Amino acid sequence: MDSRSPLLILGLGNLLCSDDGVGVVATQMIAETRNVPEGVQVLDGGTLGLALLPYLEDAAQAILVDAIETDAPPGTLVRLEGNEVGPAVASHLSVHQVGVADLIEAARWRDRIPPTLVLLGIVPATTELRVDLSPAVQAALPALLDSICGEAARLGFPLPPKSRHELSHDAVGSRQ
Repeated sequence: MDSRSPLLILGLGNLLCSDDGVGVVATQMIAETRNVPEGVQVLDGGTLGLALLPYLEDAAQAILVDAIETDAPPGTLVRLEGNEVGPAVASHLSVHQVGVADLIEAARWRDRIPPTLVLLGIVPATTELRVDLSPAVQAALPALLDSICGEAARLGFPLPPKSRHELSHDAVGSRQ
């Protein structure tokens, strides 16, 4: 019997480098505004790279969320799946490709890569030292959140919005 957790939603990026932090921002927003079912792990992976290997290896399905470099205009949504993910990050499509590429390759080498692996992201406008998202990425953030929720639902784990009561309850720090 496989003891893997059903789904990992892993946000990647550096909050100090503007749009590079979009994966972390998106997963934080999912955790704050959505009801996450039991067995689903929403994790801010930041720039931890190989330190995230146990989490990735423990997942039956994984959605990675990151800034993704392509020739498309800033703010464009990108979705890659399965065998597309490894080569994409290895060919520098992910802004911090070294950590993500190493993470995926290490899990594959150890034969613990999640059978379902999806990379969702937004093309960044800038990754310079700033703590805010660019207007293009900020404008695309709601579509990325919808994409994450849609992907999770497609994998069997809907993420319904929290009620106003749950949101206000969380805002006052009552949640443990």
